Amino acid sequence: MNSISCPTKFGCTFLSVVLLSIVFIAQQPSAGHAGRSGGHIIQLSSSAFPAGGNIPRQFTCQGEDVSPELTWKNAPKHTKVFALIVHDPDAPRAGGFTHWVAYNIPAKVNHLPQAIPSGEQLPGGGLQGKNDFEQLGYRGPCPPSGTHRYYFYLYALDLELNLRPGATKEDVERDMKGHLIEKAELMGKYGKLP
Repeated sequence: MNSISCPTKFGCTFLSVVLLSIVFIAQQPSAGHAGRSGGHIIQLSSSAFPAGGNIPRQFTCQGEDVSPELTWKNAPKHTKVFALIVHDPDAPRAGGFTHWVAYNIPAKVNHLPQAIPSGEQLPGGGLQGKNDFEQLGYRGPCPPSGTHRYYFYLYALDLELNLRPGATKEDVERDMKGHLIEKAELMGKYGKLP
């Protein structure tokens, strides 16, 4: 390797500062990955169905109508709470149909067990909101016809939302504006069985 010769002491000092600055900048994370754990995007999954797959009958209005298990990983470092919204954009009404709203889930939580009871509180912390059935908690897929897509959206937020139990999807979306760090989604499909 060739050595670099410096014509003056000032030239060597200047060159050293430039090289150190380049090394420092190269080691900084890009702005798009700020706050992420290990530079990975938050991932949401369920043991009940694969991404893009069919949601089993037990999690729908034709079955036990219980919530599926959900797990997430790689949450951003500065997450204070999570919010969860389950929404059907294919429902035959303006804006689609919301099946589950939950929020202020503590950052230490990375899992929701199957069959969470209806009510104001989530196990492990957090609150449940009101779905479009006008009920607290989860209500499963129940399309009037055809196969619908059901999106499970998980939001990592930098502050706790100032909402009481029973908030709607619109309430949560309004209050989390400007506080969203990262979002994950999981989509499952369901068509009513004869």
